[in-house]
Order: sequence, then C-alpha cells, then structure tokens
Amino acid sequence: MTYFSLLTVNGLVIGLIYALMAAGLTLVFSVLKVVNFGHGSLYMLGGYASYYAIGLLGVPPIAGVIIAMVALFLFGVVFERLVLAPIYSDKVERKDEYAIIVTFGLTILLTNLGLVVFGPFSKSPPAFLQGTMIAGPLILPYDRLIAAVIAVVILSGLAWFLARTSLGQALDAVSQNRDSAAVIGINPKRMYTIAFGLGSALAGGAGALIAPIFALSPNMGELPGVQAFIIIVLGGMGSVGGSIIGGILLGVVQGLGVGFLPDPNRALAYTQAFGALLLVVVLLVRPTGLFGRAHMRLE
Repeated sequence: MTYFSLLTVNGLVIGLIYALMAAGLTLVFSVLKVVNFGHGSLYMLGGYASYYAIGLLGVPPIAGVIIAMVALFLFGVVFERLVLAPIYSDKVERKDEYAIIVTFGLTILLTNLGLVVFGPFSKSPPAFLQGTMIAGPLILPYDRLIAAVIAVVILSGLAWFLARTSLGQALDAVSQNRDSAAVIGINPKRMYTIAFGLGSALAGGAGALIAPIFALSPNMGELPGVQAFIIIVLGGMGSVGGSIIGGILLGVVQGLGVGFLPDPNRALAYTQAFGALLLVVVLLVRPTGLFGRAHMRLE
C-alpha cells in the first residue's frame, strides 16, 4: 500500500505539470484553431527564463516561475502578431499548412538557438525548498510538493479566469463561433493574441516548475510536447478542463505503470507506451476524448 501511494503521489505531481502545459496547448487550439507544434520549445524557453532570472537577478525560484510566465506571455504575443497574424487575412491561401510550417519552424529555431545561447550541457536551478516531506508512509521532496501546489494554483486561476471573467468568456465565445462573437462586439483577432500569449505563458510556467526537479537542456521540450498532444486528444480537443484531467490521469498511469512492471529498467523504457495505451483505451470508449466537442476548421 505504501509503495502504491508513493507511485500515485509522484505520478500526480508530474501529471499536474503535464496538465499545465497541455492546458496552454488546448487554449491555443480552441481559440485559434491552430495546432502549435512549437509548444514544447516554449516549455524549454520557460525553464531557461526561470534559470537565468534566478541566477542573474537573484530572485527566489518561485519568483522565477512568475518571471518566466510573464516573459513567455510577451514572447507569445509578439510571435502571434508577427508570424501567425497573416493566417487571419487573405495573405495566406493554405492556412492550415502555413500554421504547421511556422510552428514547426519555431521548434527548430528555438532548439538550435538554445544550443548556441545556453550551450549543450545540462543546467539545474536551485530547488524550491531543500528537504523532504515525510507524512506517514508518504515521502516526497519539497521541490516536487511546491511545484505541484503552484501548478494547482495556476490551473485553478486559469479555470476561474475562463469561467468568471468577461475576457475569459470572450475567449470561450470565440472558441465556439468567431463570427457570432464578432457580431456581439468581441474582437476575434485580439482574442487570438491573448490566447496565444496565455498558452505560451502556461508552457513557460510548466518548464519553470520542472526545472528544479529535472535538468534543463535545449531539447527538453521534445518529449513533453508529444505528451501534451496525447493529453489534449485524451481530454478532448479544445477542452481546457479535459486537458487538466487528462494530464493528471496520464501522469498517474505512467507512474503506476513504471512502478508495477516487474523489470524496472524496461519499465522506464516503456513509459511513453503507457500513455499511448491509455489514449487507445479512452478513444475506443469515447472517440471524441473525455470532454471533447466539435470545432470548426480555420477559415
């Protein structure tokens, strides 16, 4: 029972960080109708933004997370305005293909730029808090506990923002029908910019939270980027709530799968297979994902 509890708690911590990243990707897809293949590189950029904020400015690690989210929000706004804005005009004929190319290009650019600027060697910022929490059978490092708590706070804030504020409701209106939203006075292009900025900030926050737990590297966003795509399909394309549930579920399933496979070495190699298996099972039962809804193509 103790072993089961440890695996569940560790899987939950990683799942919350997965959920944070996937929520950003889902928000971008639901509002812009664009699949951001560069989302993993934004996760990497957030980790390094936090690392250098801590090292150069001397701020505590938690403040580094906030700085990383603000920096990635601004980066996302600039990128959306300069690179993605032509999708909403007649300047681009094949909009879907253009979006795929430029977001893939973002990944290639940031990964290779990271190798030049940050170097090929791993870096690790200081832990949020040294030590380990021991509560009965549970043993959990404080850095993981604090990362999980911060992720919960951010995700709760996101849910409140989308459900309770006029700006959040405007984003939801555009995600459902941009033409109808425009009729009632909502500027869809402004919502696109805000949504991409928020999605980038969430990815950056996830990278900053994982930085004290695992080492930073320029290609660290590749695998989490794939995980985020699994999660948004698992939770339902376009459902932010579904991506949060899907991220937590994926983290727990992977944690338990690694722990209960007889051969630990093989279990680590099959970590991603557990996620794929979960996705297949869910899609067999619910082809639209856990909380999926229909979305229009970008016109």
